[in-house]
Amino acid sequence: MTTRSRTFRMGGVTVRRGQTQDIRVPVSERYTGDPVTLPVRVIRARRPGPTLFVTAGIHGDELNGVGVLHELAFGPALPLSAGTVIFVLVANVFGFETQSRYMPDRRDLNRCFPGTKSGSLSSRLASRLFEEVVRRSDYGIDLHSAAAPRMNFPNVRGDLKNPAVRRLAHAFGCELIVHGKGPEGSLRQEATKAGCPTILLEAGETCKIEPGVLEIGVRGVQNVLKDLQMMRGQPVASARQSLIEKATWVRAQEGGILRYHVSPGAEVETGQPLATTVSVFGREQNVLNSPVDGIILGMTSLPTVKPGEPVCHIAIPRKLRSNGSRSSDSLHRRVRRDLASSISISEREVRPDDLSEREEH
Repeated sequence: MTTRSRTFRMGGVTVRRGQTQDIRVPVSERYTGDPVTLPVRVIRARRPGPTLFVTAGIHGDELNGVGVLHELAFGPALPLSAGTVIFVLVANVFGFETQSRYMPDRRDLNRCFPGTKSGSLSSRLASRLFEEVVRRSDYGIDLHSAAAPRMNFPNVRGDLKNPAVRRLAHAFGCELIVHGKGPEGSLRQEATKAGCPTILLEAGETCKIEPGVLEIGVRGVQNVLKDLQMMRGQPVASARQSLIEKATWVRAQEGGILRYHVSPGAEVETGQPLATTVSVFGREQNVLNSPVDGIILGMTSLPTVKPGEPVCHIAIPRKLRSNGSRSSDSLHRRVRRDLASSISISEREVRPDDLSEREEH
């Protein structure tokens, strides 16, 4: 499907080729009876072509994607040469106002797609978004951050068995590409099932707009537009891309305060110390070592844990794809440094008195 019609209507607003329109799509009402609307910007080139949707803020406290769309929509004019772009600037407008991941009915909007018109509040919002945006699009990108209190090294996720999804995932330009259909009821899974191949970006932390993540998101969306020939120019390739089909969480064995030894995006080897748990009196409780060779996909940003709580998410690369270019290496290195600045990282030091005390117990 391509947007060949000269007119495009959404929320009662007509957008013609070559036009840009800001639209408020009615989705619900407040307790006062006042309307609740989805803020959407539609940009149409003069030439016909594919329609790409990009969503941000499906989880209301994940602001990096909102920052990416604001830069794309309201920064330097997007030089769209063909087709139509639909930017859903904030999908979960309820959670956005309360800085919450969830909807007011305590549901996760990203488990409610494609939704129903007569269902719960979350299901109705999902249905409206799906009908107004997804079903009139050819491709999709959903922008996310890690759930609190965690951080993710930028990675793209999608069902790589779908050739169109695989194309988008590689074009986006992240170093890490994670294979998976996504949870049942998630936007990317349901959109892809409905014939709109969709990928997801996971990057950074909640309640922040992080400069490096912002740059990766903007570049990634522009890369996809270029790959789909909706923008002129060549995508900026990552020097290497690792395909991830498996990942494992390393969990705390004992409670206490974490001393980190690695940061998101770091390559680790089997047996390498990841973090040390110490008591409030500074006594070493436990050292968490990597069970595999891999890459730190994500980790907790909360420096205190109880037994069983997740500490590090380690991606296990299956395949490395080299693009013969190092053009974006500096950006990924900068993001590693930026994410590392959010936590205190140290070399592991074992004090003899700590060991003797543990032996006495």
